[in-house]
Amino acid sequence: MHTSRKAAISFIFVTLLIDIMGWGLIIPVMADLIAQLKHIPVNQASTYGALLLSVFASTQFLFAPVIGNLSDKFGRRPVLLLSLFGFGIDYIILALAPAYGWLFLGRVIAGVTGASFTTATAYIADVSTDETSRAKNFGLIGAAFGLGFVLGPALGALLANWGIRAPFYAAATLCLLNCLYGYFFLPESLSKENRRPFEWRRANPFGSLKFLTRHPEIGGLAFSFFLIYLGAQAVQGNWNFFTIYRFNWTDKMVGISLAVVGVLVGAVQAGLTRVINPKIGNEKSIYLGLSLYTLGLVLFAFATQGWMMFAFLIPYCLGGICGPSLQSVISGHVPPNQQGELQGALTSLMSLTTIIGPLIMNSTFAYFTSESAPFHFPGVHFLIGAVCMLFSIIITNKVLNREKKERPELLDVIKGGESVGSSAMH
Repeated sequence: MHTSRKAAISFIFVTLLIDIMGWGLIIPVMADLIAQLKHIPVNQASTYGALLLSVFASTQFLFAPVIGNLSDKFGRRPVLLLSLFGFGIDYIILALAPAYGWLFLGRVIAGVTGASFTTATAYIADVSTDETSRAKNFGLIGAAFGLGFVLGPALGALLANWGIRAPFYAAATLCLLNCLYGYFFLPESLSKENRRPFEWRRANPFGSLKFLTRHPEIGGLAFSFFLIYLGAQAVQGNWNFFTIYRFNWTDKMVGISLAVVGVLVGAVQAGLTRVINPKIGNEKSIYLGLSLYTLGLVLFAFATQGWMMFAFLIPYCLGGICGPSLQSVISGHVPPNQQGELQGALTSLMSLTTIIGPLIMNSTFAYFTSESAPFHFPGVHFLIGAVCMLFSIIITNKVLNREKKERPELLDVIKGGESVGSSAMH
């Protein structure tokens, strides 16, 4: 039984790794593929790239709770295998796509079936025997994310040498091979007596957002949280289009740069945050992180040489120290038995920024690099992101200063320190 459980956890780790790697594999070539299929310059293709990101995020936002509820009724195994198969089909469609509309179809399929993260975490909870093993097993999720963000773009950059479609075939092969392996070797984790009927009211994707309306005291901080992830879409949704247009980067160079991002983010999240936050506390970590985010985005906006983007990634990625601290402060506002609902609400906010963020950032970039723009400014979307971060600083400062006066019982949570800081990542 122990061997079977260990093999299942290994499968889940590989599944999450492939999930993250799959998108990282295709990012380096996606900009050029869209431009090629639409017969337009890469800067104008960014708008169509935003639509692909948005439709994937939208369908995932709508269907993730549905898929999660289906896994409670039918078990984790069939849902996980369906998800992997759906991603495999998606990548095959992207690889063979003769027109842009096929890319759109592929992303819809991936969004519908792309609940592997939610179901995988449920699987981990099912097979974990105690709190210690649960914490250890959930730690694999962070490891898979970190490793996937490094390996995916790096491998995509390497495969781009064999053609613009090669990364798609590689991603499809990984997904389908893992699906085949899981079909023969993955056991079901949810016993039949623990299953429950499917209920549509539980599958409402907007249900988790209602939690915020019941807790107006965290509204300001939640809005600040939303602005941070919205501003980050200036980088996440448009990095490949901007660097190819502005600095004539190759697909290989885009992949290398994203691998560097993965290394820096991993170093900040896994190491630096655990050192800085206990020393300076939550509040100062939030302000420092947001200031670094703002600085990094402004520097991106005015970069004139490709090497500058690598240098400016350092302050930008260091800004990641603010996220765990802000989440820790927000978590301190609600009781322990509502933490799950709170995290679900914050995840929904993040999903909404992925839906609307690329549309805002990429469309602005496309407009200010077109002939109809009043002036030429490729980095304008980075400034929009910087403004989002700046407003987040102002809102957070206003909320926390008010609460330090009106709610002294939250002072320890706001200030943070050794005890609070060490729990901010959990």
